[in-house]
Amino acid sequence: MTETETNAYDVVVLGAGPVGENVADRTRAAGLTTAVVESELVGGECSYWACMPSKALLRPVIARADARRVPGLRHSVQGPLDASAVLAHRDYYTSHWKDDGQVGWLESVGADLYRGHGRLTGPRTVTVTGPGGGERVLTARHAVAVCTGSRAALPGLPGLDAVKPWTSREATSSGTVPGRLIVIGGGVVATEMATAWQALGSQVTLLVRGKGLLPRMEPFAGELIAEALTEAGADVRTGTSVESVTRENGTVVAVTGAGESIEADEILFATGRAPRTDDIGLETIGLDPGSWLPVDDSLRVTGHEWLYAVGDVNHRALLTHQGKYQARIAGAAIAARATGETSLVEPWGAHAATADHAAVPQVVFTDPEAAAVGLSLAEAEQAGHRVKAVDVDLSTVAGAGLYADGYQGRARMVVDLENEILRGVTLVGPGVGELIHAATIAVAGQVPVSRLWHAVPSYPTVSEVWLRLLEAYRDA
Repeated sequence: MTETETNAYDVVVLGAGPVGENVADRTRAAGLTTAVVESELVGGECSYWACMPSKALLRPVIARADARRVPGLRHSVQGPLDASAVLAHRDYYTSHWKDDGQVGWLESVGADLYRGHGRLTGPRTVTVTGPGGGERVLTARHAVAVCTGSRAALPGLPGLDAVKPWTSREATSSGTVPGRLIVIGGGVVATEMATAWQALGSQVTLLVRGKGLLPRMEPFAGELIAEALTEAGADVRTGTSVESVTRENGTVVAVTGAGESIEADEILFATGRAPRTDDIGLETIGLDPGSWLPVDDSLRVTGHEWLYAVGDVNHRALLTHQGKYQARIAGAAIAARATGETSLVEPWGAHAATADHAAVPQVVFTDPEAAAVGLSLAEAEQAGHRVKAVDVDLSTVAGAGLYADGYQGRARMVVDLENEILRGVTLVGPGVGELIHAATIAVAGQVPVSRLWHAVPSYPTVSEVWLRLLEAYRDA
């Protein structure tokens, strides 16, 4: 490869995580030549430092918790988890941080992979600096898709770099269990990692600046999870800020706003995400480096008809499954525009990521699990909808009692009173993650409540909560 070699493609994709892979899959399926540029591992954050390793860590934790609630089994699972086996299981699901399998898949769809750092160097042009320093210029006839994702955002505390704090990457890839772990934050990463490491043997202190956990969900979700974490032995403190962090002789010391010092072996900051757009050449096309990229519903960047921003970088819904959904939409939109087909960009059209606004599902893999889709009650009211919230105690459902002794959980559906469709559903309780897709179909499909009466849940399953919710709405 020479330093000035140029290759032309129909589409150039920056980033080979799940989002970039799905864009490439869709554009290749449409017959468009596609190049994919990746500076780290093909498969991205989700495969190696987020979704897969975190869920591999959490699955034994949840399975043990479920087993302890089952008569005849609970006495067999009272001992500690085998941390070494759990970490080895995690390593297996990250392919030991090797991407051979993902590279093979990318090759199988006919996309060309360029390893190295890719930067925009003008409209429809990406320059790739390879591991050896050589450069190659890639030009795109139709589209460049920025799929570079996001990274952990650290606060501006003096001396934080010297402390070598954990971010989500270290929390999901650590090869050892810290004796004491401070977790800063109250969102998904904070609650999941507090759950995992407490169960694996760490003494976890969870420091939350706000009033509760999971602030983007219904308030009862965070309340139930905070209660469970406390029962498991974690120290959960809300309304607590961290003013300074130091490390001396291996020990981390965090000083709170109240002046209290807390010691630990490691400290995890799970305090938000920032876009990976600081060094991809945005300035060469009139955009601000390090910024989120605003897009329309076809994922095209505002003011740039050839540029697409898909996944975390557009800040619409920072979830892998939502990014993959966007990638399918964007890939179809790119293909349609490249071939002169009509763009179907009306809501719920083939080239519109409408679900980003109306039907985003999410599961938090804590114990208990929390799952939600669509709008919370507060969000629906803020959006101007005339709505009613209907709540059901999940323990009243026969299937829940069979699932676990002492089952605790809650369900809520938010009903739009104008047209009697669901604006949102939230479920909290053991195993509810497997229930959320039914709610997603109801919300995305705008299924009328009158028709939901004819969707009969099997008895005795936890899904009977749907019948209880509909009855509560009817009787209200």
